[in-house]
Amino acid sequence: MPGRHVTDHQMRLFMKLRQDHPIEVAAAKAGMSRATGYRISKDPKLPSQKAQTRGRRRPDPLEHIFDAEVVPLLQSAPGLRPVAIFEEMLRRHPELSPGIRRTLERRIRAWRAVHGEDQEVIFRQVHEPGRLGLSDFTDLGAMAVTIAGQPLEHLLYHFRLPWSGFEHAHVILGGESFVALAEGLQNALWSVGGAPASHRSDSLSAAFRNLDADARTDLTTRYDALCAHYRMTPTRNNKGVAHENGSIESAHGHLKSAIRDALLMRGSADFGDLDSYRAFIDEIVGRRNAARGKRIAAERPYLQGLPERRSTDFEEVIVTVSSTGGFTLRKVFYTVPSRLIGHRLRVRLFDDRLDVFTGGTRLLTLPRGRAKANGKHDQVVNYHHVIHSLRRKPMALLHLVYRDKLFPRQEYRHAFEALIDRLPERQACKITVELLALAHERSCERALAAELAKVLEAGGLPDLAVLRRHFAPDPACLPAVTVQSVSLDSYEALVITADAAGVPA
Repeated sequence: MPGRHVTDHQMRLFMKLRQDHPIEVAAAKAGMSRATGYRISKDPKLPSQKAQTRGRRRPDPLEHIFDAEVVPLLQSAPGLRPVAIFEEMLRRHPELSPGIRRTLERRIRAWRAVHGEDQEVIFRQVHEPGRLGLSDFTDLGAMAVTIAGQPLEHLLYHFRLPWSGFEHAHVILGGESFVALAEGLQNALWSVGGAPASHRSDSLSAAFRNLDADARTDLTTRYDALCAHYRMTPTRNNKGVAHENGSIESAHGHLKSAIRDALLMRGSADFGDLDSYRAFIDEIVGRRNAARGKRIAAERPYLQGLPERRSTDFEEVIVTVSSTGGFTLRKVFYTVPSRLIGHRLRVRLFDDRLDVFTGGTRLLTLPRGRAKANGKHDQVVNYHHVIHSLRRKPMALLHLVYRDKLFPRQEYRHAFEALIDRLPERQACKITVELLALAHERSCERALAAELAKVLEAGGLPDLAVLRRHFAPDPACLPAVTVQSVSLDSYEALVITADAAGVPA
């Protein structure tokens, strides 16, 4: 065919066909032209026997600089990128064409193949059922997930059994920590119904950050105790060597791709609450595990049995409630009922919540807060805890440190801003506090917020009297309770009847 070289196979076929066919027919059957057939008939050498090494068609643009300048750079700085060398050569030799970049990169690659340094070799491992479990954290910030319109900063704890491919994922609101690892790992083990012989983590590199030597030792001890509780041998990959956890690092990408696809098919990355988002993640992981159901079932008999109860997956801290109606823990101020002022409380610190105890009695659960990225303190405030005291001191609202966190919904904050713009400060604070008190006493926080939004949208200001009547109990809906007095004679008649029947008193 025109434009294509004749191969040895074609020529052998042509010469065989030539014995029984004319040149034209033999050439056509061998896939070549008639002219080529006549030429081959005169010169029966195979193409491979006539091939000659082709010389350069143009001068080598790197002839005078590669050995003299590029090679010394490669020898002195083995990690230097080819693009950096290319830019340096252009700076030294402005007459060079930018079109030499690919030529230079190929030449550098060929030089390194012969003279370069040895590279690290990755040794693939044979996985045995029930031998190893892997844990790691991965960032989901690129998913742009929001909860009720607010961005959710979170990580994903990821556990995997490499032999069967069983996976478990748990949404983590804070950073990498022992609490997050302990909670996610135990959820995974109880989900699969057993524990592997050993467990490998990523050394909790983020959890160790900014800890002193004693704190690091304590964290390591707690991790070892957690593994001992499930009879697992604790192992850690070297810091910064991701491929040592390769069986889960690669799975991160597949899981995140599945989550991204599910969000696109869902049409929105916004969820009504955190529980809905966690259920969404659980459903995705559940579908992936269902596809590996037979292999997971085959690995379960090789897993160790679980202990009778879970180990601790929280930190326990003792705090004292101050006169401000709360306590500060990890740079976050939490409000509690004022009756606890002066009491020492035992707080169990989970990844997403705090359980507060006095003695052995569990008092309440608080959402966990975290200090701001710049290191400043934050607050977790429940207006129900302080509203009774704030009603006696409404002006305290004006410059309250946690004023913005006091408002349970944005409508209350907008109402305060509208009031403070159009009324005296004392009156604005008084009305705002009474609005919060109304929401507290009548349990109408959501409905009251909706009414405030309507009033503000119409350009008006909240009218306390109108709102109190609106959210007051409807007299028509109150049941009519009539208590009738019972005559004591009926009891005497009952006693006489019992005596007549012979019933002992």
